[in-house]
Amino acid sequence: MQVASRIAQMKESATLAVGARAAALKASGVDVVSFAMGEPDFDTPANIKAAAIRALESGMTKYAPTAGDKGAREAIAAKLRRENGIDCRMEDVTVTVGAKHAVYMALQAMIEPGRGDEFLLPTPAWVSYRPLIELAGGRCVEIPGATACGFRVSPEQVATAITPRTVGILLNSPSNPCGITYSPSALRAIVDVIAANPKVAILSDEIYEKLVFPECDAEAVHWSPGSDPRVADRTVTINGMSKAFAMTGWRIGYLCAPGAPSARGAFAKEIIKLQGQMTNSIPSFFLPAIVEALSERTAPAVETMRSAYAARGRAMHTLLGQIPGFRCVEPTGAFYVFPSIAALLGSRTKGGRAITSAQAFADALLEEAHVAVVPGEDFGECARTHIRLSFACSQEQIVKGVGRIAEFVEALEGAPTCAAPAVTSRQS
Repeated sequence: MQVASRIAQMKESATLAVGARAAALKASGVDVVSFAMGEPDFDTPANIKAAAIRALESGMTKYAPTAGDKGAREAIAAKLRRENGIDCRMEDVTVTVGAKHAVYMALQAMIEPGRGDEFLLPTPAWVSYRPLIELAGGRCVEIPGATACGFRVSPEQVATAITPRTVGILLNSPSNPCGITYSPSALRAIVDVIAANPKVAILSDEIYEKLVFPECDAEAVHWSPGSDPRVADRTVTINGMSKAFAMTGWRIGYLCAPGAPSARGAFAKEIIKLQGQMTNSIPSFFLPAIVEALSERTAPAVETMRSAYAARGRAMHTLLGQIPGFRCVEPTGAFYVFPSIAALLGSRTKGGRAITSAQAFADALLEEAHVAVVPGEDFGECARTHIRLSFACSQEQIVKGVGRIAEFVEALEGAPTCAAPAVTSRQS
């Protein structure tokens, strides 16, 4: 059977691949500590589950409108107005099968295949962004962030990257894989550049918006580009339930695209049209759970989880910073640390494996020390000597797993013997 080249040439998700390998080893009886998956270890708050159960038991089991029912869409729009400052209505919102589905559809609608459209992507960036841009027929233009700058890109870099073929920029703060948060002033400076280029749209993935750590950096405050009236009509905001509400398996995301005042909801209508040919709605009995999740009743549970992630992030950053050859930026959001292991390249493991790349390091670490991390190669060219670790796990697992990493590194032949200088995440 023929396989289309655009599919055959697409890479498997690196995060899912590592997660699958770790799970297979665990299933075979190996004691694996996995820092691979960006999945909360908390259970979904009880009130959210109860809302879905009540809906199911009441017979809410039929098809729902493609974009979701009125209650869910109005709750999302109200949340975006109240918390994000985005001027939107129910009609500007669609509920999607996870935030990844929302990103996919937005890119499909924004990029014209065969025209040479370019989409800007600050990197390091989540492994799926580039494939989704390319699958839509666009050219992904990376804007590299450096460890010394806390992985943040500058407005000057963005301005330089824009060409007549640029149709959009994909922003993600707090960031996967970097675990950093752009301050409102830093994001506004980038928006200043976009505002001066009226043909460039913004795709803002805000899935980690509630997981920010002002305890680590006072400037770690979430801000939505879609709240800026200069670019509001060409900003698509993506979010969902997965991370902040510990609802990964529910596969609930959403997209908001208010559009120009003269054509309110026009872009959202096109997205919903595409969605109707793809998935239709999410399960109908999940829709009341969205309303419940976004209510004040869930806020204490979200804060409990956020506070725990902040403490775990600090602990993991401190422990990793003590390992010779590791260079870390302190996380200020999401639940990831993204250390450089460049100083370890060229060494050799106790088992005889050559550490020639981040992929080689991750493979050897899993096989010899039974710790799963994600290699940096698929997060962007500037990330090739990094690895991603998720701290969406217990403090006990963090101590145990990082301890194994330290022992693994200490046994490397030809590796540094002193820890690298700490890298601050604070913004100037």
